[in-house]
Amino acid sequence: MSNDTVGATPQRKSRRVDFAALRAIWPFAVAYRGRMLAALAALIVAAAATLALPVAVRRLVDFGFDPRQGNFNSYFLGLGGVALVLAIASAARYYLVMTLGERIVADVRAAVFRHLTRLDAAFFDSVKSGEVVSRLTADTTQIKATFGASASVLLRNLFMFFGAAVMMVVTSPRLSLLVLGAIPLIVLPLIFSGRGVSRRSRAAQDRLADASAYAVEAIGASRTMQAFGAEGATAQRFGAASEFAFDAARDAIGARALLTGFAIFLISASVVGVLWYGAHDVLTGGMSAGRLSQFLLFAVLAASALGQLSEVWSEIAQAAGAAGRLGELLATKAAITAPPAPTPMPEPARGALVFDDVWFSYPGRPDDRALRGVSFTAAPGERIAIVGPSGAGKTTIIQLALRFYDPARGAVRVDGVDARAADPADWRARFALVAQDPVIFGASVADNIRYGRPDASDAEVRDAARFAAADGFISALPEGYETQLGERGVTLSGGQRQRIAIARAVLKDAPVLLLDEATSALDAESERLVQEAFDRLMVARTTLVVAHRLATVLSADRILVMDGGVLAEQGTHAELTAAGGLYARLARLQFGGQSDAA
Repeated sequence: MSNDTVGATPQRKSRRVDFAALRAIWPFAVAYRGRMLAALAALIVAAAATLALPVAVRRLVDFGFDPRQGNFNSYFLGLGGVALVLAIASAARYYLVMTLGERIVADVRAAVFRHLTRLDAAFFDSVKSGEVVSRLTADTTQIKATFGASASVLLRNLFMFFGAAVMMVVTSPRLSLLVLGAIPLIVLPLIFSGRGVSRRSRAAQDRLADASAYAVEAIGASRTMQAFGAEGATAQRFGAASEFAFDAARDAIGARALLTGFAIFLISASVVGVLWYGAHDVLTGGMSAGRLSQFLLFAVLAASALGQLSEVWSEIAQAAGAAGRLGELLATKAAITAPPAPTPMPEPARGALVFDDVWFSYPGRPDDRALRGVSFTAAPGERIAIVGPSGAGKTTIIQLALRFYDPARGAVRVDGVDARAADPADWRARFALVAQDPVIFGASVADNIRYGRPDASDAEVRDAARFAAADGFISALPEGYETQLGERGVTLSGGQRQRIAIARAVLKDAPVLLLDEATSALDAESERLVQEAFDRLMVARTTLVVAHRLATVLSADRILVMDGGVLAEQGTHAELTAAGGLYARLARLQFGGQSDAA
């Protein structure tokens, strides 16, 4: 999918609700066709039992009160039997359709989330995480209501309406013409006005997603918010977003209320008219009281079914909007995918990394070249440092090495395999990353360390922690390796988070190690411990070290100096200092007069 299509997801280019969007959810429902058929059978039995009640009432009115018939008790027993069948069938229908809705929405959520985990970095560059979360929660809940209660009400009332209409014709063709003739006057306005309800429902869902996106962002930055005293402004902004969402929801509810009230009035008026007309027939002897009672009950059932169908129409319109939003996510194609016949990564892994004339621009800034003709080779086991001013392209090299993006020109190769020819999962298995601000999940310490190898044993986790000089502080935690860490590891120090990230990289045991500003935010003592762990980790591994502080790269086998997306210089510290170029200038700024000695 093109970048334009990806960008359309957060921008919501189309406000029109397409009921065909529900087709995106249909495969999830078809997977449970057995449960659907069972629910349909229960629904048919319940509808048939309901339609049998007016017939039983007619028999009771016309014959049950005649002492000459002698069947007074049997009529009431028959009514009780019909009621029992109706109760059992209704309970079965409710259980089957509601559990079906829960099952479908669970599968949809899992499928959407699984799909999200496979989308490339360009997609997440263009969307708000809060909006995606809203689609996973609010939109799937709307789908659940439709494929559960709404679908049940829709089918039940369709059966009831058509069944009652047929029985009305059987009971009194003449009265049926009056009632059925009024249906177009009721249905057509509902259809046309339903489009407005659909648009308002979609707008309400979009506004809710906006509010959710802002809430996720604000909660995630709670410390920054409080540090800058922005609690009041943040709460005010979210309140405004919530109010905007309420206004959109109120418009949708108001339109739906008018639609429902209009339908009920037309339906009730038609029933009253038929009652007036039928009462004259009873008075003149043209119809029995029981037959009129039967007809009226069928008319009420048909009217009630039609009225509920108008409500379900609005709910399905909301579900169509939700399904459309989920369908947009499911239809988004990842730019980074495995080719039809991926080239297998060679074994054993050597860790030879090559950048060959790489040109690259980020999708959101196509005219701004982040890398321009970058070429270098990292031999197996070599330590390469990448330095340069901010924005020079250092981290971009790491992003391309991990194949979060593909270059516009040129190639990135590992052990002779082009990144585009490999399966991304196999490619990334060759790399271990330790970032400047490592991600720590709200799970146990052990689960965080084994994140890249969920099958690792407890002993392997402890060995990795010892290697990363993390076992000491982990063992001192209240529950040791089972201690639950707060979201993003906010309860740990920077050095502790880094050492857990190093332990994670140790456990992955990949041939290429990527260190992206991994010590820049640490104090001197933490940096010493982390650097010692890095020194152990880099043994026999190809390593790329991105760093601003040149003191951390003096021991590198080779230093690459980036400037404006171009590889400006490369060599050892001594060679680059003697060359008097950009590196020498950076060294003088950081080391002062001691750069030569360093």
